[in-house]
Amino acid sequence: MSRELTREEKAGIKKLVLSMCANYDRDCGCLPLDCECYMLGKCYTGALCRYFREAVLPLDPALEATLCSEGAAPEMRLCPVCGGAFLPQGRRAYCSEACAGAARRKRQRDYMRKNRG
Repeated sequence: MSRELTREEKAGIKKLVLSMCANYDRDCGCLPLDCECYMLGKCYTGALCRYFREAVLPLDPALEATLCSEGAAPEMRLCPVCGGAFLPQGRRAYCSEACAGAARRKRQRDYMRKNRG
């Protein structure tokens, strides 16, 4: 079942198409179709341009999760280290292993400073 796109989702799609889509040209629109880009006028979830879905949409995981999931948009968390949005899986608190390592080093550094004095 399709739902209407939110303003943020439309803006995210437009940003990705204009900046990252190899098939988009400012003068011609969508090069393979030789018409205006289908994704720029999209108002509902559902059928997406195949190239956009496979090559461009994975560049924004949060937008990909909201467009490709059924029903309501999944809950996104913000990483406390870098501030990036990510889909929580289990008890994950950080978006990547790099952020988890940085947080662990900061906690250990603060612990050592506290116990030195």
